[in-house]
Amino acid sequence: MLKLLITRNLPDPVIAKAQGIFDVTVRDDTAPLSCDDLIQSLTDYDVVLPTLGDIYSADIFDAVPEPRAGLLANFGVGYNHIDAQAAKAAGIKVTNTPGAVTEATADIALMLMLMTCRRAGEGERMVRAGTWTGWHPTQLLGLHMSGKTLGVVGMGRIGKAIAQRAHFGFGMKIRFYNRSPKELDFPAEQIASLTELAAQVDFLVIAVPGGPETRHLIDAEILHALKPHAHLVNIARGDVVKEDDLIAALEAGHIAGAGLDVYEFEPDVPDALRNMENVTLLPHLGTAALEVRTAMGMMAVDNAIAFSEGRALPNAV
Repeated sequence: MLKLLITRNLPDPVIAKAQGIFDVTVRDDTAPLSCDDLIQSLTDYDVVLPTLGDIYSADIFDAVPEPRAGLLANFGVGYNHIDAQAAKAAGIKVTNTPGAVTEATADIALMLMLMTCRRAGEGERMVRAGTWTGWHPTQLLGLHMSGKTLGVVGMGRIGKAIAQRAHFGFGMKIRFYNRSPKELDFPAEQIASLTELAAQVDFLVIAVPGGPETRHLIDAEILHALKPHAHLVNIARGDVVKEDDLIAALEAGHIAGAGLDVYEFEPDVPDALRNMENVTLLPHLGTAALEVRTAMGMMAVDNAIAFSEGRALPNAV
């Protein structure tokens, strides 16, 4: 029986399924693996089921010239915390869990759009603090979302799901930026330049994968191209947005607000962002629904089972 390490606790059905096939170890700690833990995982286990924050860098693979592990069955669609090329060079396969996260992550994007443009977080804090004195016509006036123009950066599964919700649910005009040409089955215009896209929209939602190619994709140039009433939403990876530039743009009034589920140095969130009333901050809730996290775990375990049986990996990266 192969030894499987699950680096963070997962829903009970996922653990039970894994235990039926593997000799399973589940870490009690909710923090990411340390450097020593990462090295040990490659030497003591046949399969590792890691997740966000477990940083399998090239240095980790270099430290284990003859790894026992043959598969990193990542829990999550994003795998920028794993150097996939270094893993391949070390003879270790990598899989992820695409599809399972799409709908839940798109829901969070729409929630952040609504919360930031309608000042919901600010209003909720007012009620909780006991400072709300009652309704009046000019209180907490925000931006009406219906009928506005949405810009989507990255028209993959999640980007498409966001655009569909915005178009069919809110009558929004859809424009998008994508590295390759994309044909969609609903009205949407592809814009060749990210700066040009930013200048045309009322909301800019980030839905690209993380990694070196997209790090700081959203910087001062893009933020300054946005209209003063525009809102930025990030449900992708924190370092896609250059956080210092976002803070500066918000402080200077270049944009009206932001809705963030991820952060450049997560879980650290700058005081400047936490102190701004026009910023909605969530603790990386993108896939935080029980059925979604269960589906992700089942997919990761299915990848591990395929590996153990010598079959083609369903979700190889």
